[in-house]
Amino acid sequence: MTYSKGWLRRRGEGGQDPFVTTELDTLATALYVRTDDLLKESPHLAPERPDVGIFPQLSDAELVTLAVLQALLGFESEARWIRFAHASLRHLFPYLPLQPGYNKRLRAAAGLMLACIRALAASTSLWTDDVWIVDSTPVECGRSRETARRSDLAGWAEYGYCASHSRYFWGLRLHLLTTLHGLPAAFALTGAKADERQVLLSILDDPALAAGRAGQVIIADKNYYGREFEAIVADAGFCLLRPARQGEPTRPGTQFFKPLRQIIESVNDTLKGQLDLERHGGHTPGGVTVRVLQRILALTAAIWHNNHTGQPVMRSLIAYDHG
Repeated sequence: MTYSKGWLRRRGEGGQDPFVTTELDTLATALYVRTDDLLKESPHLAPERPDVGIFPQLSDAELVTLAVLQALLGFESEARWIRFAHASLRHLFPYLPLQPGYNKRLRAAAGLMLACIRALAASTSLWTDDVWIVDSTPVECGRSRETARRSDLAGWAEYGYCASHSRYFWGLRLHLLTTLHGLPAAFALTGAKADERQVLLSILDDPALAAGRAGQVIIADKNYYGREFEAIVADAGFCLLRPARQGEPTRPGTQFFKPLRQIIESVNDTLKGQLDLERHGGHTPGGVTVRVLQRILALTAAIWHNNHTGQPVMRSLIAYDHG
């Protein structure tokens, strides 16, 4: 990986030393360069713009980097984040938009962020892991009855029950497929009542994800059951392992389920506890979607960078959660 001369030059123009000085700066620079390279390789990933108009002063690669830093540093409010960035990150971003412009650009970049997640994940040594873990977790979107009635999310968001925390909620579910190190391999955002089995089948239907993975092991909880469902998973070339349900005989691999299932719970805790997944602040389908993508991208970028720099704990965010 090489750093863009344009990036270093623009940092110098910002009046700062053009060489990185902190782990957060290192991650930001590496992510910018990788995203910029991705856009050069696949220019169709850039958000659509009118043929006639002012060329944006903040590039799409810088926008993605800015969004990841927001998630890593724990700024839930975009207005507060932009104020902080103007005060503290001008050495990385010589030009910064105001909050309305940032919000509009961010929502338009959802497709690019999705592509970045896959590109970063696929360029790690963890991408070839032959064991995945799958689970879903609530993404709450409101608590009052009035919110459920009048929100733009009504119809997608719905009432559901979280057995892990014994609580009802109104919102969505994030279905996450990860490696044993917590690297997101694939995911889906659905209504709270969506059948986890059908969502997993739709995730596994991605040819790019399934290519070359004959015999890939997927560890799930006991809700991923059913003769027809398991037959479809097996026909697709995957090996599904889950605990036995009541009345079923003991299933193979039972001794591994408890410690390995704890990994996905820990990944969900990282997304919620450190990256504020449930405090996303989105009020529309587009707003919620891009804010969830923002947090998954931040987790993926941290693991990607830790993997390439030889860090002992892949999912550690400690080096990046402060300025």
